[in-house]
Amino acid sequence: MSVIGIDFGNESCYVAVAKAGGIETIANDYSLRATPSFVAFAGRNRVLGVAAKNQQVTNMNNTIGGFKRLLGRKFGDPDVQEEVRSLPYQVEATANGGIGIRVNYLDEEHVFTPEQITAMLFTKLKEDAFKELKTQINDCVITVPSYFTNAERQALLDAANICGLNVLRLVNETTATALSYGFYKQDLPAPEEKPRNVVFVDCGHASLQVSACSFHKGALKMLASCSDSVGGRDFDLMLAMHFNKEFLTKYKIDASSKKRAFLRLMAEAEKLKKNMSANSTKLPLNIECFMNEIDVHSSLQRSDMEELCGHLFQRIEKTMRKLLVDSKLAPEDIHSVEIVGGSSRIPAIKHLIEQIFGKQASTTLNQDEAVSRGAALQCAILSPAVRVREFSCTDVQAYPVMISWTDAEGPHEMKVFEQYHSAPFCRLLTVHRKDPMTINMHYEADSVPYLDPSIGSYHVKGIKPDAAGESQEVKVKVRINSNGIILISSATMYERKESEEPVSPTPATNGEQKAGDGSGPQAATPPSPQPGDDTGKVGEPMDIQEGSDDEQPKKDPKSNESSGEGWTQRVTRWFTSVCADKKKKVTTKQVELTVESQTHGYGTSELHKYFEEEMKMIANDRQEKERIDARNALEEAVYEVREKIQEEGLLHAYIEPKDASDICRELEETENWLYEEGESCEKAVYKERLEKLRAKMEPMRVRYEEYSGQEQAFSELGHSIQQTLKAVELYRAKEPKYDHLTETEMINITEAAQKAQKWYDEARSKLVGVRKTQDTPVKLADIRHETQTLTACTNSVLNRPKPKPPTPPADQQNGGNGGSEPTAAGGEQHESHGPKQTTEDSMDVE
Repeated sequence: MSVIGIDFGNESCYVAVAKAGGIETIANDYSLRATPSFVAFAGRNRVLGVAAKNQQVTNMNNTIGGFKRLLGRKFGDPDVQEEVRSLPYQVEATANGGIGIRVNYLDEEHVFTPEQITAMLFTKLKEDAFKELKTQINDCVITVPSYFTNAERQALLDAANICGLNVLRLVNETTATALSYGFYKQDLPAPEEKPRNVVFVDCGHASLQVSACSFHKGALKMLASCSDSVGGRDFDLMLAMHFNKEFLTKYKIDASSKKRAFLRLMAEAEKLKKNMSANSTKLPLNIECFMNEIDVHSSLQRSDMEELCGHLFQRIEKTMRKLLVDSKLAPEDIHSVEIVGGSSRIPAIKHLIEQIFGKQASTTLNQDEAVSRGAALQCAILSPAVRVREFSCTDVQAYPVMISWTDAEGPHEMKVFEQYHSAPFCRLLTVHRKDPMTINMHYEADSVPYLDPSIGSYHVKGIKPDAAGESQEVKVKVRINSNGIILISSATMYERKESEEPVSPTPATNGEQKAGDGSGPQAATPPSPQPGDDTGKVGEPMDIQEGSDDEQPKKDPKSNESSGEGWTQRVTRWFTSVCADKKKKVTTKQVELTVESQTHGYGTSELHKYFEEEMKMIANDRQEKERIDARNALEEAVYEVREKIQEEGLLHAYIEPKDASDICRELEETENWLYEEGESCEKAVYKERLEKLRAKMEPMRVRYEEYSGQEQAFSELGHSIQQTLKAVELYRAKEPKYDHLTETEMINITEAAQKAQKWYDEARSKLVGVRKTQDTPVKLADIRHETQTLTACTNSVLNRPKPKPPTPPADQQNGGNGGSEPTAAGGEQHESHGPKQTTEDSMDVE
């Protein structure tokens, strides 16, 4: 099982995976690391990623891109209306006021939500990761812009659920970038030292995010994050509008009147913008057959582009300066400024960074892949499937959060989370109520760049008064979870009951009361205070503290000295009062309350419905791919067979002219059928036609293989016969190599060679006069069988190794003297008794 991090961008996506060797960004089926954020529908096909973007101009109405800005939004939102004006496909309002995208799919009109389109793209990323890693993809971390609200974050989670992805966490793109920077840094300061402050500037296709982060060893803390909806596409639009105005004057054509032409102009403007980042000279722009068969030409210089986009650079400068104010950092407190995102390569943006922060832009990180790598790191830290060292990440809440409620005194409102409050975080709010209540949560007015700042409405049920009819204490838990989503996670009511119990006094021993026995007036202590007793109004945050035992009231030894009361009277009065006293007992019971929420996102039934639709579309994609593969295989076979049976083709000599003419006519009919009635047939129909075509071509193919392989096979058989006969001649000539063979064996292999020679001659004679359009009377397999039979027979004899020579007797090894000792100096031989001893054995060596 592998864990992946997904950088979901407005223009393209990146997928990184955590491996044993580190973090790696994987490639898609086009060997590209960037997968365009496009989904297209073409008849019965659903096209995703690179292939979808490639048909954006030709299939404009059914190619969906730029849908990230539509997630979690309402159709009536002014920002949505601004987006819709620039989109080439049809966007409409749904029944609940949401956004629907109308396309033609399976020859029918379908309306998909932006969440469904996003799920389709995630399906493509999931498949690419599976193909690359050859293992199932379960856990993932997806990045989101830091400015995303509850609605947008929940929409992204719904999209992941629709395609079956298990999201361990939604992490802000700014935090992922900071994690990618700090995780491998070995020189970060210790926790007790001054932190290292780093600013990250992320300018992408559709947004700008500027964030400040402080680093310690093994930990990072986001300080602030500012954003603006200005990105690379805004620069492209300004260039396209400039050239369109020029073409209107020069060529009398208006590209804005036709969406397809304006898309082409935007694509060329983007290419020109990228070239301007590396060149300050004047660069040309040429488009052939732009409109009305007119070729257009123009040019632009970087300085001209910076003048055209001056207002965009002012917005970028304003966002950077706002970060300095929000983070409370001076330029000298900043260690470095790291840039990521494709549009941060624009030289004017780098100049602004140097001007505002007093430091040159640093490119330590991979500008395109840093976010996905940080997401993969976060996924590896969270997943139990991967072991990685811990690295703490403390994020911030981008917008201040308010809650409001209504009681008998009227409406109330309070702030529960300030801007840049640390996240994730949990806060308890205490309220005294006697009936159910509704709490509304929303972002502070004018803090979010959206029309609707609402978060959700939460109805707390089950609140009731106590036995005396008074209000009871209720604690509400407001939470920012790890995904940056704000919600009321639980509510608890504390029921307090008082009961009276009679006290049986214990008489004192020897006229004295036992210390600490709990009897006597000083033992009647008030009950310990419960948490939240001091919070008198609704919604006050509280810190839970343990209640401590109250001290016993100390008795003043001089209190009764001046009274005329004797000891006996005092004891009698005390005993009487104790007998009449009763002890009060207070019990507290915690009751979990039901919280019904009305907030953003789909319900369980809707998610299940969309999940089933996505699974059906995935199955349809698989079937369609198999159908297209079968059709392509038939089409390929038609062209292949036609090429082979025509003149100078491989099979031309092995087929009768009449048969070739019939097959050519049938091939032409099949080809016409493929482009007419057979355009959208099922896979089985294509396979049946392909099998029939192959069956007709099989005899020709067999004849081709037989005749083309016979010459080589006869050559091998003849060579084997010659080698066998040559070996026999060498044996007759007393060749030492074969002197261990017997005469019988040589006779056998001679007969085998002669038999093979006879079969060879007869087979050759059968082939004389046979035309190649006829089946061969001698099969290739028979020739090879004869060769193998002869080779096996001769090899078993000729390749048998010589036997080893016999070992000589021991007396021959001793010089042939029959085992006797060497003759002595006087010529007398002595009979050897016992084992032979050498001269060395009879010497004393000192």
